[in-house]
Amino acid sequence: MHADSGKRLGAAHPRQEGPIDLRLVPPALAAWATAAMTLDAAPLWTAVIAAVCLITAALLLAAHRRRSGRRALTPPPRPSPSGRPAPPRRLTWPRASVAAVLLCVAAAAVSAGLHGADVRRGPVPGLARDYATVTAEVELDSDPWLSRPRVRGDHAAPAAVLVRAEVRRVEERDGTVVSTRTPVLMVVDADVPAPGRAANGSGEDGRSGWLGLLPSTRLRVSAGLAPVLSDGDRTAAVLRVREQPPPEVVGGPSAPQRLAGRLRAGLRVATGGLPADARALLPGLVVGDTSRITPELDEAFKETDLAHTLAVSGSNLTILLALLVGPPGLARYAERRGLAPRLGIPLRSTALLAGALTLGFVVVCRPDPSVLRAAACGAVALLALATGRSRTLIPALATAVLLLVLYDPWLARSYGFLLSVLATGALLVLAPGWGAAMRRRGVPARPAEALAAAAAAQAVCAPVITVLSARVSLVAVPCNLLVEVAVAPATVLGFAALAAAPVAMPVAKVLAWCASWPARWIAGVARTGAALPGGAMDWPGSWAGALLLAGVTVALVLVGRRLLRHPWWCGVCAVLLLLLVLRPVPLTRVITGWPPPGWRYAMCDVGQGDATVLAAGEGSGVVVDAGPDPTLVDHCLRELGITRIPLVVLTHFHADHVAGLPGVLRGRSVDAIETTDFEEPADQAEFVRKEAAERNIPLTHAVAGERRRTGALTWQVLWPPARPATDPDGPNDASITLLVRSAGLRLLLLGDLEPPAQQALLRSPAAAALAGVDVLKVAHHGSAYQDPGLIRLVSPRVALISCGADNPYGHPAPGTVAALRAGGAVVLRTDRDGALAVTGMGSELGVARD
Repeated sequence: MHADSGKRLGAAHPRQEGPIDLRLVPPALAAWATAAMTLDAAPLWTAVIAAVCLITAALLLAAHRRRSGRRALTPPPRPSPSGRPAPPRRLTWPRASVAAVLLCVAAAAVSAGLHGADVRRGPVPGLARDYATVTAEVELDSDPWLSRPRVRGDHAAPAAVLVRAEVRRVEERDGTVVSTRTPVLMVVDADVPAPGRAANGSGEDGRSGWLGLLPSTRLRVSAGLAPVLSDGDRTAAVLRVREQPPPEVVGGPSAPQRLAGRLRAGLRVATGGLPADARALLPGLVVGDTSRITPELDEAFKETDLAHTLAVSGSNLTILLALLVGPPGLARYAERRGLAPRLGIPLRSTALLAGALTLGFVVVCRPDPSVLRAAACGAVALLALATGRSRTLIPALATAVLLLVLYDPWLARSYGFLLSVLATGALLVLAPGWGAAMRRRGVPARPAEALAAAAAAQAVCAPVITVLSARVSLVAVPCNLLVEVAVAPATVLGFAALAAAPVAMPVAKVLAWCASWPARWIAGVARTGAALPGGAMDWPGSWAGALLLAGVTVALVLVGRRLLRHPWWCGVCAVLLLLLVLRPVPLTRVITGWPPPGWRYAMCDVGQGDATVLAAGEGSGVVVDAGPDPTLVDHCLRELGITRIPLVVLTHFHADHVAGLPGVLRGRSVDAIETTDFEEPADQAEFVRKEAAERNIPLTHAVAGERRRTGALTWQVLWPPARPATDPDGPNDASITLLVRSAGLRLLLLGDLEPPAQQALLRSPAAAALAGVDVLKVAHHGSAYQDPGLIRLVSPRVALISCGADNPYGHPAPGTVAALRAGGAVVLRTDRDGALAVTGMGSELGVARD
């Protein structure tokens, strides 16, 4: 080590360090664990824990002081016979260290007890248990956001506006008014008008008006209270706002929140004319504003473990500080770089400017707990940039953890906080050693550092991500490496546009346009990684699964260290990983048997809904319905190797048939979409039109008598008629019904037709072609509403039913299954058999299961 310094007599290098100082780690971890366990503990237990720890710590410190006093009275050691002084006895500090841990435990218990009491005190929790209706004055604590639409049966539950708030005053029906400070989750349904005087003064009704409200705004609302569904949350109750009387603003936001709101609004205006991905992504990269992120893009970022780029994180602040201060380790030296020395700013002024920049970051991104956490982690990175000494960074990180947990004990239960600390710790502890090891083996310095950082963060964070998502991303490290080159320019240019927007909007738009190029690259990497068939693999989503993954990761790291000595084995492993990620259909078929060779028709397992595929050539298929979940249908099409879709047929507009359309369109060439002309429910019909318009896909209506062909696949539309005598009895009876021929195989796809339409189909001229089909896609998930005459006429050899496991509707009905089997059909269902694929024809007709 001394010789490496290049100095005479092995003089130490000025930045040479000793072992990492871990003394603050036990107190920080102890405070973290204590806060997590005592947030919802009884006050008596919290008081007992704090008192015991304080008394024990006082006794230990008193004993330590007495021991130190006796040591001071002990004469110095005599010199050794050689004339050199004898080495001093090694001093240990067990009592002081244990006392420090106990003091931190006591402080965390007290802080957690007080914060937990905020949730339990006051009248709100009791009123919530009684589902009372109250008039409340609330103060918003966060930005409002939209819930994700959920499919319930055949309809999509509309997205509600959610916002965390604090009840300040509550008035019961008997006129009793009580002042309190109780945290709640406020839920605003779509039909509730926005407050008459919104934060931006527009008076706009609807969701956009609610979403425009700023934190610290005070509202007076009439609402129903309900208890929270899970214990151990910082929310005391759910406050569902009612339409009448209309909500009103009784107090505007604070000055810092108004400033932050103006800056964020300016950034949204500056990015308004950009392409869709850049328009959605830039506000998220800069200030964590994800209001424009579509569910499809959000899912792509989650599948590639890039979701951290959409949240306010310490990396955002680190990039800005690096631009100001320069590369790590040079801040204290004459050769330091960055904007500060170029502008002639001295070191102390640079430190003050960096602190001001951190404060401005907190103001712009809102002083929420997540932002404060990001600022603390960014401050640790600032220390790294200023000193380049990893020995001081672990104590700095431990101090940040300790202070944050004491300030906001709810962070102790936050997965985001856990991931931030783990990622920062990995970058400080593991990444330098891994990067040095790769450099010793000939990897250039910059790629080695980037790869080490991405691999270390992923290795440490993956077990926690598994608990949240029940999957392991195999493309996370390469995707993070690919976006790393674009995150910094996008963030810096985005912040420049943010700062320029209030004073020069044209300049802000130019800067935003420049930032759109790296932003589009980031979105493209996320979409490409998510579209890979083997980009992610399922994993147990529990802490046991997390421990298992941690063990597997340690084993892989140990094996990898040995493999690095053998380049050929490294190449073989890389090829195997590439095959696992790409999953070529021929190779997958050989290993798993799915999809079966020569399949003609596949029924995807998408839960309670319909999504089926008619094979139309290599990599091509006609998709009939999209199911309720974009992720599930996309996964099914990837496994089938479908990359081109000549036609998407949406039999009707119920959400369990159309809500998954974005997953069908994701990363595939789609020529056209065909729907029924009965456009109900209207919101789902509008959703389909919007998805088609965004991708410039033609949208047409199917009518009875229409015939089409693609390759060896032909089909005829049997229903609905072009001019029905009466309006259909709901969307189900307007379902598109297809009679398909695939190289001699006859299939009847009934959509969700119910008995009235089934009987009308029997009376139509097309009925003669329905006798004795090979495969029947049973109508309406096998419900009890079937016409026996149609079942007898069709008399299928195979009947396939798409339904969800343990669905609340009892699908498929036992009577329907019995009637099909009585007619000689083999009945298979996705809730028990998984995805299904029809193969062969005639006597060789068969059905394979995934």
